[in-house]
Amino acid sequence: MERSSGLLLHISSLPARHGIGDLGPAAYEWIDHLARARQSWWQMLPLGPTGYADSPYQCLSAFAGNPNFISLDRLVEDGLLEANDLPAEDFPAKEVDYDRVTPLKRHATALAYERFNARRAPARAASAGPPTLSAHFDQFCHDEARWLEPFALFIALKERHGGAAWWQWPEQDQRYEAVAAKTARELAEPMELCKFRQFLFFRQWHELREYAHEHGVQLIGDMPIFVSADSADVWSQPELFLVDENRRPTFVAGVPPDYFSATGQLWGNPLYDWERHRRTGYAWWIERLRSTLQMVDLVRLDHFRGFEAYWAVPAGSETAEPGSWQPGPRGELFVALEKALGSLPLIAEDLGVITPQVNALRHQFQLPGMRILQFAFGGAQEDRFFPHRFDRHTIVYTGTHDNETTCGWFENLTQQERSLFDRYAPGACADPAWALIRLAWASVAELAIAPLQDVLRLGNEARMNHPGTVAENWRWRAAPGQITEDLLIALADLTNVYQRDPSTEQLET
Repeated sequence: MERSSGLLLHISSLPARHGIGDLGPAAYEWIDHLARARQSWWQMLPLGPTGYADSPYQCLSAFAGNPNFISLDRLVEDGLLEANDLPAEDFPAKEVDYDRVTPLKRHATALAYERFNARRAPARAASAGPPTLSAHFDQFCHDEARWLEPFALFIALKERHGGAAWWQWPEQDQRYEAVAAKTARELAEPMELCKFRQFLFFRQWHELREYAHEHGVQLIGDMPIFVSADSADVWSQPELFLVDENRRPTFVAGVPPDYFSATGQLWGNPLYDWERHRRTGYAWWIERLRSTLQMVDLVRLDHFRGFEAYWAVPAGSETAEPGSWQPGPRGELFVALEKALGSLPLIAEDLGVITPQVNALRHQFQLPGMRILQFAFGGAQEDRFFPHRFDRHTIVYTGTHDNETTCGWFENLTQQERSLFDRYAPGACADPAWALIRLAWASVAELAIAPLQDVLRLGNEARMNHPGTVAENWRWRAAPGQITEDLLIALADLTNVYQRDPSTEQLET
């Protein structure tokens, strides 16, 4: 990895017109901003369709895309919507109102599907000329059938049952293999609509990625280690998870008490049956990573330490405290991934309780770890987060989506912590967010990343997530006009000074 830098901003946080960031004009403008600021990377959170509490780490599928990110403006350009189809209502400028956004996107994409179908038969009848949108859709459904078919049936059944979790459905619908053929015929139309939404998402995504590459920007994705209990993956392939005869988890995921929570974090995801995965040659994992790498250039592997050993909490526990460490797949999984996919462009999220065995696993496959600068001076305050202790093969962050913004973090430091911060970086207390950005950019770490909130010097009103809670997370959005030319110039200058623009080898005078 070349010495470089980038910014962390989830798609949902872009200042798009229709209540949530999407793959339309605001995303293209954001890439222009990154290029203007001489940033080489755009990092985002998981891109899957969100379920419980709108969390991108609780997705309805490990393979599907989030239909809320479909740009309605792009559908107008495609002729699938008319300009007067777009809503005139005002949405909050600085947060996502999911209760309004989701029905809006569902209605608009359903209307686009109607228009698509109206022109589909004539297009199929035409035998000459370039491939039509209909032909591209048919090819997409063929190429992605392995995950798309069960996902579409899962979503169609979920809609039939009022959005309930699959284990709350009538018993005859809870077993995929028992309903797949018959029910798929009954629900052919809603399944086709679901597939069409996925087609739109991936079509817009790949066009955006191509634009990013043309402007020297590469993409960093995020792969949660676990999948949601209420997901097409668990419903259609329960044999891959630790579940009982009723397909309910026997143990669930979490982490023990740590800096973020005195009682640990009880995530509630079902755990993998790693022995079953081993017997399949880790086929599901290979396909999952292959699919992700078709979308992004580098993948942050969430909760990396869970591959060495994971915290198993008995199902039904009220907190994560009763859990115990159980052995993960360790190097065997990564050997299988390397054999199938070649070199592994992964970032190991190695935060929390990290043992020598976890470090050894990361080093075995030469994966860079993460260093969070906030943790050097306040809160967790571990020595490994000081810049002078970094290895080059490291990704440094001012903070992440799970942290306070740096300005919010600074407000909550003790006087002793502020003193250490100012002694380490004289003058830092006058501008804490950009002081951490400067420390990150100046460090030896190969890649430096800052959340946009820190570049904008925003307080905790712009915080993305409070770990261990479910309310009011994942909502922050940048407001239109908030990213100014002066900020872009300042970031470009800092990037030049610390030689993080790979196209510039020498400092400009």
